[in-house]
Amino acid sequence: MTRQIGPYTQTEKAGRQYDARWQRVMDCVALRQPDRMPFGLFSMFWYARYGGMTCRQQMFDTPRFKQVIEQVCLDLQPDMYTPALMGAGFGLPMEVMGYRQLQWPGHGVDDNRPFQYIDREYMTAEEYDDFLFDPTGFYLSKYLPRVADAFAGLEPIASLTGSFYVGTCFGAAAFADPGIATAVQRLSKASGVMLDFLGHIRDLDQRMRSLGFPSAFDSIAIAPYDIIADYFRGATGMMKDLYRHPDKLLQVLDKVATLVIRSTLAAARQTDNPIVFIPVHWAPDAFMSQKQFEKFWWPSFHRLLTALIDAQLVPMPMWEHDCTRRLPFLREHTPRGKCIYWFERTDMVAACAALGDIVALRGGMPASLMISGTPADVDAEVRRLVENVYDRGGRLILEGAFGLPDETPVENVRAMCAAARRYAG
Repeated sequence: MTRQIGPYTQTEKAGRQYDARWQRVMDCVALRQPDRMPFGLFSMFWYARYGGMTCRQQMFDTPRFKQVIEQVCLDLQPDMYTPALMGAGFGLPMEVMGYRQLQWPGHGVDDNRPFQYIDREYMTAEEYDDFLFDPTGFYLSKYLPRVADAFAGLEPIASLTGSFYVGTCFGAAAFADPGIATAVQRLSKASGVMLDFLGHIRDLDQRMRSLGFPSAFDSIAIAPYDIIADYFRGATGMMKDLYRHPDKLLQVLDKVATLVIRSTLAAARQTDNPIVFIPVHWAPDAFMSQKQFEKFWWPSFHRLLTALIDAQLVPMPMWEHDCTRRLPFLREHTPRGKCIYWFERTDMVAACAALGDIVALRGGMPASLMISGTPADVDAEVRRLVENVYDRGGRLILEGAFGLPDETPVENVRAMCAAARRYAG
């Protein structure tokens, strides 16, 4: 039964709150003045701190994690909730898959430590040609078995590529391989776990909508360069490739751009939320020269950015570390009123001066301040950002620089939320 609250029912009130929160965010994207500065609460394992859980409990006890996310939103009233199940709640799917690119609580790291990425070479430079010739075959025969146990045994399927006429019928004999049968059993089990997990994500989204909280994003993409550097070649291999295999690398990045655009658009069609989160790992000033950035990193990323915008989506790159030297280039090459640019260590006042009339900005609250400062320090920093960014025309969505650090005291988060309403209401 829907309960009556004043002139509106509970459902009507939540609907109005949802619309008002979403409008604030979209006003920022369109570079319009919202009724007040919106703020978000992106986090990975801060939820465990808030809810009195270990990191392992957060990753494996999905019903409890959902309850904590709901309680955070009801307590702090952000303008967007973060679909944190997607980012830090997938312990069981990884366990069932035998996933190898992460260590997670209870599996390589302590129960109360966050997961850690394992930087390794998952594709050699000599395999660039194999990838370019037949990406699907390369995935099945080499890449997937290297990153998760559940895919081991699928290698013979790649032999079907190139078959024709009745040869495709004879190709069915490949499925007699016992490795394929084992892989199918593993993947069948994993698919059931994954479908159940996706059901929890949808259930959480519906619940949060009913309470008046829109999701900060429902789709995730990665820059093509970052995909190859992080998940295929590893940091050392990729940096060598800039000098040893530059032409081959550019071909691979162009191919990956096509693949990631296709997969991102397919995922985005399953939701009505247009915001696509894009964590940016390799673009910062310290990681490559401006010349290398413009030659190797930007072109394939620009293809992705343009494709998302053409599909009426809102790209939200999260520019990690310091990207101050990139700001003039970004101003020149970013379409106006189409994106949200989230900065981690780039000074937000400088970002506003360069991009405030081009894109909505997100972030602003330094990790060190949120962890070690006092509530008074947090209040003062919010006020500084309001006066120097928001009040000067920057359409700022207040947020932790990289969300809320796991160690952030709860009272500092409360101070940030209260100050956001006090100074930019």
